[in-house]
Amino acid sequence: MKWERKVVAIGGGTGLSTLLRGLKHYPLDITAIVTVADDGGSSGRLRTEFNMLPPGDIRNVIVSLSKSETLMDRIMQYRFETGEGLHGHSLGNLMLTAATQLCNGSFVEAIGVMGQLLNAEGKVYPATERTITLCAEFEDGTIVKGESLIPKVGKVIERIYLEEEDVRPVPEAIQAILEADVIVLGPGSLYTSIIPNVLIDEIREAIKQSLAPVVYICNVMTQPGETTAFTANDHLTALERFLGQGVVDTIIVNNESIDASYLRKYQKDHADIVTYDDERFVEAGIEVLADDIVDYNHHFIRHDADAVASLVMRKVLSIRRVRQLEGKEELT
Repeated sequence: MKWERKVVAIGGGTGLSTLLRGLKHYPLDITAIVTVADDGGSSGRLRTEFNMLPPGDIRNVIVSLSKSETLMDRIMQYRFETGEGLHGHSLGNLMLTAATQLCNGSFVEAIGVMGQLLNAEGKVYPATERTITLCAEFEDGTIVKGESLIPKVGKVIERIYLEEEDVRPVPEAIQAILEADVIVLGPGSLYTSIIPNVLIDEIREAIKQSLAPVVYICNVMTQPGETTAFTANDHLTALERFLGQGVVDTIIVNNESIDASYLRKYQKDHADIVTYDDERFVEAGIEVLADDIVDYNHHFIRHDADAVASLVMRKVLSIRRVRQLEGKEELT
C-alpha cells in the first residue's frame, strides 16, 4: 500500500532548495512555502521593473523539485553575462516573469505553469502575493530597509519586521500548513530566509495551531551580519521570539567537524561552526537529530541534500509508527 505523508517546507534561499532536492525521492506530498522578501540582484531588478514578486528563490525551488533537475538546472540557472538589459538575469527568472505576464499578473498561477513545464514534484507557493520590504533594527538603533542590505551592516540585529502592515498569505499555503503531517523550517539564513515567513501573522498562527511536529534545520556555519557567534541554541531562541516556546519540537544539527581548509576560509570572513548544547535542548524538551549533514560544494559549505532529507524522513516515519501502534493507520 503506497503511503504519502504531507510535508510542508518553509524558507528560502539555497537551503530550502537543497532540502527539497533530497525529499523529492521519498513518497511524500511536498508543499514548499517560499519567502518573497528578496530585493537584490536579478530578482530585485525584476521586482522593481515589473512590480512583481522576486522570482529567484521560487525558481530555485521549482528546479529542485523537477524530475529532470540536472538538465533543467543548467538551463534555468543560466545567467546572461552580456546584453543590454539582460546582463545579470537568469533565464529562469525571465521565464517566471513572462509566465506572470501571461497569467494576467498572477504569480501563483505562473508558478503552477512553470511547475508543469519542469515536471516538478510537489506544490510551490509564495508566502504572500504582496511585495514586502524586510526591515531590521540593530542594537545601536540603526534601521535598515531591504533584505539584501541587512547582512551588510555587520551589527547585532535587535528586531526584524515587515514595513507593510496586514500582509495576507496565500490561502493555499495556510491550508497546507494546517493539513501537514510534518512542518520543516529551513535550512537557510535565519533572519532573511526563514523568519520573514513567520512575520506574516496568519502563517505564524497556522504553524502554532497545527498538530504536526515542527522541525527546524539549523545552519552548519554562522552567517556574518546575521548570526555571528550564534550557537544552534541561539538560533532556536531567536526563532522562538516569533513562534513562542514549545512550537518547534525537533532540531536538526551537524555533529561532524569541518574540513580545516574550509574552516580557515570561513573564519577569515568571520564565520564559524555552529555548535550546540545538547543538554539545554533536552531540558527544553527539544528532540535533537544530529548527523554529518555537510556537503563541500564549489568551495562552499552547504547542507547535504540526502542527509537532511533522511533526518526529516526519520521524523516522518516515527509519526507513522506511532499511528500504526494506535491503530490509526494500516500496517504495511
